[in-house]
Amino acid sequence: MEDLLGLAYPNRCQICGEEAASAWEGYVGLRCRRAVRPIRPPYCARCGLPFPSGITQEFTCANCADLGLAFESARAAAVATGVTLEVIHRFKYGRALWFEPFLSDLLLTAAVPALEGGGWTHVVPVPLHAARERHREFNQAGRLARPLAGALGLTFEPGLVRRVAPTLTQTHLSRTERSRNVIRAFRPAGNRRLSGASVVVVDDVLTTGATASAVARVLRRLGARRVCVWSVARAIRNEPPLA
Repeated sequence: MEDLLGLAYPNRCQICGEEAASAWEGYVGLRCRRAVRPIRPPYCARCGLPFPSGITQEFTCANCADLGLAFESARAAAVATGVTLEVIHRFKYGRALWFEPFLSDLLLTAAVPALEGGGWTHVVPVPLHAARERHREFNQAGRLARPLAGALGLTFEPGLVRRVAPTLTQTHLSRTERSRNVIRAFRPAGNRRLSGASVVVVDDVLTTGATASAVARVLRRLGARRVCVWSVARAIRNEPPLA
């Protein structure tokens, strides 16, 4: 398969175009991989927002207090900047699906050790509105969530929640506007129940957590006992937003 892909895509990093990179690496070379900024403590115990080093005790940030988040915790693998942001942008909006192994590896490397043995039962991707998914031809969250479910041996459930409102892009909205934008955007997709389930919600980028929280609220109405969130990237202060 890699030989066949090499006929269409040379084994070069698709970010810098200089160093070697193979299909299984998602065509991102080692030097560009080293530019990824992984998220490490200290960060908010609830939404995972990173803070400058020096904080040694667990804390919850003002972002969480303002939004009333419906999930118990949110974590991300890397900061949404530089190489990570560019790859997500091209994967999501430019249909550059060859980047999927790179993004999936970022997520699995960070999330699997944190989730293993935690009693989690289901993995649910944040859904796209049907019209947007038809236009894009795929749901980026679903493509990232499936390998995570497989790595953990959990049930992959892409059809539990549906997006019923074609919401505005969250990029340039304030924290309060983001919450209002998605508060009625999601509903149960059927009559399935999740009594006592522990669910991992997956998305590509987390900003304030408003979208993931709206999904978590639906899952709790379906009977989920616990909901956490994992994303590939986390937008933080003073970083450029995802366009």
